[in-house]
Amino acid sequence: MDCIGQTFILAYKEDTTVLETTLQQAGCDCEVLRQVHQPGQETYSRSFLCLLNHRQAWERALQADAPTLIVEADFVPVRNFGQLPPCFDPADPNLGIAWLYTCAPQVYRITPTGYAVGYSTAMVAYVITPRSAQCLIDLADAVAQDPGPLAYSPWDSGIDYYLSDRGFTDYVPFRNYGEHGGVPNPEHRQNRLSVTHRADVLYGALSFRPPYAQPEVSDYPTLEYLKGRLYGRVKGLGRFLLGKYLRVPVLLGAERPLPVAWFALRRQLTFWL
Repeated sequence: MDCIGQTFILAYKEDTTVLETTLQQAGCDCEVLRQVHQPGQETYSRSFLCLLNHRQAWERALQADAPTLIVEADFVPVRNFGQLPPCFDPADPNLGIAWLYTCAPQVYRITPTGYAVGYSTAMVAYVITPRSAQCLIDLADAVAQDPGPLAYSPWDSGIDYYLSDRGFTDYVPFRNYGEHGGVPNPEHRQNRLSVTHRADVLYGALSFRPPYAQPEVSDYPTLEYLKGRLYGRVKGLGRFLLGKYLRVPVLLGAERPLPVAWFALRRQLTFWL
């Protein structure tokens, strides 16, 4: 991950000590950006407050000389995080976003240099550039106008479309660089969305126990951890077998179908839960 410049951890009131230490040991230059709610924001939706938190990181990324890594406070990196290769082409001037953690991912194609271009939602851990940061700020401004700060908005599910429509290339990882350790978001249930999302395939063992599997959250933390990981693996395998990770029309229309098919299959061939 030598091609990464700065790293921002987005938090509200969460304890980020362990995550900070883990990322620093992996070679990341970390800074925690804590959201401070302003007067008048009491009625803002949680999704819009989340967008505002990401926006402050995007504004900082504008000033960077290298790609910026942004992670949420409930991200749990794998142990070998610092030794993993980037999931994006560092030489690509059109890098939009590179997800290190994916939710509902899809792969579109494999570049001649071996990187996967695709789709994801959720902004748990990702890399952006100054150019794409400006574009994301424009998106935040658009969401503020419609549907506005009071309404729930799945703004993260449209990131790929928004960036790719403007000439950017969006990358998905071979496997996830970490886990989403957060507890279920009540807004997702209220809007009939999947309540929980976990990594479908991990690069390796996690650096520490996720927040959802801590003793203060569950009476059986180890069981909760195994349930969370099993849920992620089974759902990921199901999406692969049902043609949701690599869709049949995408495969049939691919210029290089064999590399993209092999990529989709090979990422599932691991014993890591």
